[in-house]
Amino acid sequence: MRVYEHPILDFTREKKIKFTYNGRELEGFEGETVAAALHANGIRTMRESIHLHRPRGLFCNIGNCSSCLMIVDGKPNVRVCVEKLREGMNVMTQKGKGELK
Repeated sequence: MRVYEHPILDFTREKKIKFTYNGRELEGFEGETVAAALHANGIRTMRESIHLHRPRGLFCNIGNCSSCLMIVDGKPNVRVCVEKLREGMNVMTQKGKGELK
């Protein structure tokens, strides 16, 4: 779901780009956050909780909590709610704490 028209706010979109999420090719707009692009593509689960492995979605959406930690281009623990989308990014669901490399 994405808001295209709003009576008060004006949305300027950058170039449409492609990225992968768990091996699936998706589209988003350059410069928007990874979380916004995933949400627009119907992806609501960002990671699993550490102990109970429950799905976690967006919570604060400003980079303060850990609900949106994902693996981006092989790097774990990236807060995708503040990470800008780039062409060819590889985004993967993170399980637990993620492996530090």
